[in-house]
Amino acid sequence: MRPSARSPDQLRTIQLQPGYSKYAEGSCLACFGDTQVLCAATVEQRLPAWLRDSGRGWVTAEYGMLPRATTQRTDREAARGRQTGRTLEIQRLIGRSLRAVTDLKAICDMQIRVDCDVLQADGGTRTAAITGAYVALHLALRRLVELGLLETIPLTDEVAAVSCGLYCGQPVLDLDYEEDSNAEADANFVLTGRGGIVEIQGTAEDAPFSERQFLDLLALAKKGAADLIAIQRAVLGLDAPA
Repeated sequence: MRPSARSPDQLRTIQLQPGYSKYAEGSCLACFGDTQVLCAATVEQRLPAWLRDSGRGWVTAEYGMLPRATTQRTDREAARGRQTGRTLEIQRLIGRSLRAVTDLKAICDMQIRVDCDVLQADGGTRTAAITGAYVALHLALRRLVELGLLETIPLTDEVAAVSCGLYCGQPVLDLDYEEDSNAEADANFVLTGRGGIVEIQGTAEDAPFSERQFLDLLALAKKGAADLIAIQRAVLGLDAPA
């Protein structure tokens, strides 16, 4: 039995609260069980120098954890003077995930930054960040349409992320910290509403895992991502595609 008593294919309690931040063009508080990530999207009428006159806009992300997001206090990275490799890797992953479903040519003179701040961590912070960041991005783009700066929302698909792993030899969905810290293998899957794969990160913590086990994890991830995308659509007031 899982520590949380969930079934192997059961997500934690998921809450996506759109419009959580008063000032951001788009925002979402993403709660995966006890993991809480605040995602806020900011629209800027400027581009990085290397993108100017390219005919393409940009979507990027920043990621960070509050000092007491975990069981023991961690120093702010600003106090250390540099970001950790983990932080850089996660924020690049979030940015890639969002750009994979955004028509960058449609926002050719704009950059959208999505800040993902972990308020509380209990496993799966990057997957919660990606899932919430998509909602924040969608709301920011919807705002641009309302202002007449865009004709339509330039998103080509939805995107969500979920973790899977081998816990006590069994494939399970959406690991919390207790499971993640004791898993024989764990993987993060970034998938789209149409079933496309954006990225898969998988690691054996002990012995290698088999292709069959990987396919079992992928099947769980597809189910979990579909459930997450249905929640995204619901909070955004969107109908499921025909």
